[in-house]
Amino acid sequence: MTDKQVDFGYQRVREEEKASRVGAVFDGVAGRYDLMNDLMSLGLHRYWKRFAMAVARPRAGERALDVATGSGDLAAALARAVGPGGEVWATDINHRMLARGRDRLLDEGRVVPAVQCDAERLPFPAGHFDCVTVGFGLRNMTRKEAALAEMARVLRPGGTMAAYAWDMLGGGFPLEPIFAELRPMNIAPPKAPSEDASRMETMRALWRDAGATDIETRVITVNRTFASFDEFWSIAMTSSVGTVIGKMSATDVEGLKSRVRERLPADAAGRVTGAAHANAIKGRVAK
Repeated sequence: MTDKQVDFGYQRVREEEKASRVGAVFDGVAGRYDLMNDLMSLGLHRYWKRFAMAVARPRAGERALDVATGSGDLAAALARAVGPGGEVWATDINHRMLARGRDRLLDEGRVVPAVQCDAERLPFPAGHFDCVTVGFGLRNMTRKEAALAEMARVLRPGGTMAAYAWDMLGGGFPLEPIFAELRPMNIAPPKAPSEDASRMETMRALWRDAGATDIETRVITVNRTFASFDEFWSIAMTSSVGTVIGKMSATDVEGLKSRVRERLPADAAGRVTGAAHANAIKGRVAK
């Protein structure tokens, strides 16, 4: 046991505690993870994953691994890309999330082997995969350098390692219009673990330290249009930020809502469009 501290939302916790805390969070939301993800991202995470495949660029017949697969969206996309002649594996540290993802894939008629494991200790031989992906799970990993080293180890020479993350510190999260108005009120918005890991500079450093070359980065912006501001607001209030706002006075809520409305001007039909952006990175592992 060490006294090294790592980020977990607004808290600093002992390094060896983070995995269990993250696990407890996902144990509690596994059954409603897709709904929660839709609410927290206003549904934009689904659009963004489509762009993520353009970054990873898996090809037919390849072997691919999706780490921290969650509910299996990216693993399903990988399976479609590599086709029947390819091979896709999915891993996650949380059993309930992994089971959720496996069942969804089976419902789609896709048999994707699912393995519960820590990203820092992948149970695969060296040089087995052509492509390794990790989505929003990167920020939940305790020792990111160790996890990236493992991903590099299981890649064949020239294999691709790709990831993406909402740019939390750069204002890229879909609920940023609300977050931006909460901060001047000295009200802390919900915070993800290790938000620094979403910074492009941090991601580049992690990839370099893992021995990746030909590193490419890309900022991808996605938009979603709502029928009205009220639709945007009502969906946002069902996410975790709604819990924060629910503790405010009615006067403060009305003031907040008015200021957020100014950030999302309506078109002639009364529709408002929310935008978000994520940082994407890929690199090749030369061995």
